[in-house]
Amino acid sequence: MSALDLARWQFAVTSLYHFVFVPLTIGLAPLVAVMQTLWLRTGADHWRRLTDFFGKIFLLNFAIGVVTGIVQEFQFGMNWSAYSIFVGDIFGAPLAMEAMIAFFIESVFIGVWMFGRKILSPKLHLASIWLVAIAVNLSAWFILAANSFMQHPVGTHVNPANGRAELDSVWTMLTSPTALVTLGHTMAAALLTAGLLVAGIGGWWLSKLLREQQAEDAAGYRPAVRLGLGVALVAACLVILSGHTQGQLMVADQPMKMAAAEGLCQTTHGAGFSVAAFGNTCEELAATKFIEIPGLASFLATNDATAALAGVNDVAAAEAAAYGAYGVNGSGYVPPIAATYWSFRMMIGLGLLALLFAARGLWCTRKNATVAQQIRFGRIAPWLIPAPYMASLAGWMFTEFGRAPWIVAPNASADVTVRMLIEQGVSPFVDSFALATSLVLFTGVYGVLAAIWFRLVRRAVLGGAVEAETATSEATEPDHLVFAY
Repeated sequence: MSALDLARWQFAVTSLYHFVFVPLTIGLAPLVAVMQTLWLRTGADHWRRLTDFFGKIFLLNFAIGVVTGIVQEFQFGMNWSAYSIFVGDIFGAPLAMEAMIAFFIESVFIGVWMFGRKILSPKLHLASIWLVAIAVNLSAWFILAANSFMQHPVGTHVNPANGRAELDSVWTMLTSPTALVTLGHTMAAALLTAGLLVAGIGGWWLSKLLREQQAEDAAGYRPAVRLGLGVALVAACLVILSGHTQGQLMVADQPMKMAAAEGLCQTTHGAGFSVAAFGNTCEELAATKFIEIPGLASFLATNDATAALAGVNDVAAAEAAAYGAYGVNGSGYVPPIAATYWSFRMMIGLGLLALLFAARGLWCTRKNATVAQQIRFGRIAPWLIPAPYMASLAGWMFTEFGRAPWIVAPNASADVTVRMLIEQGVSPFVDSFALATSLVLFTGVYGVLAAIWFRLVRRAVLGGAVEAETATSEATEPDHLVFAY
């Protein structure tokens, strides 16, 4: 394999692995903060136990997320040095803001929350977890602004003297419609992920204790299940609405991505949406489409079921005319069709599955639900935890597959000349052997980290939400920082 292929594989593997932990961190932090707020306001001991229980899972997830995320920074400077040289003045700004502002707040106040419970007032301790929840979402904003710049560059120009892209306005980049809508979509997906995890783990304990006829103990998990399902249901609806808006921006910014998502070869009025199709080219997909809903693709793209939707071949020809020939007859501008097509459907299908499960779960755990209904729900709930994870990963695969062959997609709607092909961004100094070796090492280390993380989280989940500490143990606790989670 070439150095370019290996560099792409390495970044894809490490990025997707890292993103397994990101949505739970973004979504679980505010949920834990809500649980602690309810404990402070109501004084109910089950909220204290649930705060400690899910707080421990949050901390384990946060820790490994930090470790796996550091690798991304190094890859920009080593494997993708040509890209970093070209857009480093722009791309580095939100990354620096994420580290110096958001991550600084996260790291400081997560320590305060972990160790300061017995020396801070309840309100100050609660404030620390809310600051963490705000900071992790602020961190997401900065990172997503950087990615959104790669999808739709704004607030920049190319300096003709040095040939490098330079930043005109960081605020324009941070508040571009693409960045803001992507942030909303990602935050909603993160809350969906965290909500189903809380509901899944709480439902498993609810079902287990009801089967063991420990109804009183089971009642302590029911509030977490209801909270998780309620958040998941609202978040799933927000994911759909924000995704629809994001799709319309995508059609305006990157028409090729939507055309590839439907395997649409030629510009078509009232383009339909197919459930399944097979093949590696748009012609093969078009010939094997299964269950096509008329006009739905055009509606998703424009809110008009009869509107024209640009086709793959037409967009490729337009890009070849605008940016020069690339590949045979401009075919190099066509992304991997099958991967784009199926990742789009995986994202939608798994997201809808999560929505339906959250709605059904709220019905099965209502106040007058039977014990049998709650037990059945609890048995199924853990199996739905991976659904929003896989939907998020599929969404990012679709986002990045559909942008190919661009590492910085051209902004056709404005006088912005910043654009770069993927092959132009790879480092000319890192060879295939170094990339292959590091890819193998990263895969091995990440595998070990995954095993450790799974074992620790499994032990925390099986430990359950423990009873409150006795008054004696609290009274004899020394007045210094104590790791209470």
